[in-house]
Amino acid sequence: MTGLFRFAHLTDPHLPLLLGDMRGPSLTTVKRLSGLLSWQRKRQHIHRPEILEATVADIRAHEPRHVVLTGDIVNVALPAEFARAEEWLATLGNAGEVTIVPGNHDTYVETPWSAGAGRWHAYMTGDEGMAPGRSPEGMPFPFVRVRGPVAFVGLSTAVSTPLFSAAGRIGANQLALLGPILEKLGRQGLLRVVLLHHPPARGASSRRKGLKDHEALRGVLAQAGAELVLHGHTHMAMFDRLAGPRAAIPVLAPSSASALDARHESARWHLIDVARLPTGQWRLQVTVRGLDPATKRFRGEGRFVLMLDRLNTAT
Repeated sequence: MTGLFRFAHLTDPHLPLLLGDMRGPSLTTVKRLSGLLSWQRKRQHIHRPEILEATVADIRAHEPRHVVLTGDIVNVALPAEFARAEEWLATLGNAGEVTIVPGNHDTYVETPWSAGAGRWHAYMTGDEGMAPGRSPEGMPFPFVRVRGPVAFVGLSTAVSTPLFSAAGRIGANQLALLGPILEKLGRQGLLRVVLLHHPPARGASSRRKGLKDHEALRGVLAQAGAELVLHGHTHMAMFDRLAGPRAAIPVLAPSSASALDARHESARWHLIDVARLPTGQWRLQVTVRGLDPATKRFRGEGRFVLMLDRLNTAT
């Protein structure tokens, strides 16, 4: 085996809201008020800062060369949340070592890009010469970051939605750019890892919470190909497969990185070791690290291996 590369995937940290965040004219939107009530009544007991701290410590202990985070860093998109999240991201690593994409909670209400998730732009900036340009809204998606043998392709599914909706949308502009990007990276022999927040598989989320243009995305992937898709959003560990040009594309998600939840799933993250075999195939070993709710420490919950075709691209 050659070209060993280790990276970590976590998602949905939902950094804690503080009392000082919940003041001022920014709270006048009905959706924000609803979100704050949800946080105070339920979510603050699920998304715990000490659990997220333990997650980050466990990731560091395994020394990945890169970390990817697939959205929902904040909760109701308050200005103080974005500023505090910027500081927290630095605890994961510098912007060259950490790649993120936004989630629906990061665009919970309409917010100028530069004042909201755009504050984290350094973690979503593509490599020089690799990015195709910006969307009409000025957002840098899709972006490409090549690290070792891996090309991380970041998409945004994060759009502001009405009350009681947590849906996502990629949009025609990103989808039009994505296919040529994936085809080019495939010709270069890189392992293409697509990052997005909402799950792309059919039926993975309800209509109220799902990806509106999931069929269009699957169409692009079926034609252009990719080796792996990583997402978040559901707060559940998930494994799916999507059609590719020559072979199925695995789709993975861990549960929320901050969750301590007796009724559902507690925190998990994935450690992914990438190697290239002499045959040209990719070998991905995925180690699942999960929280023991009793001790609040992380433990190995198992591992599995994905063997991927050396060229999952269109002829």
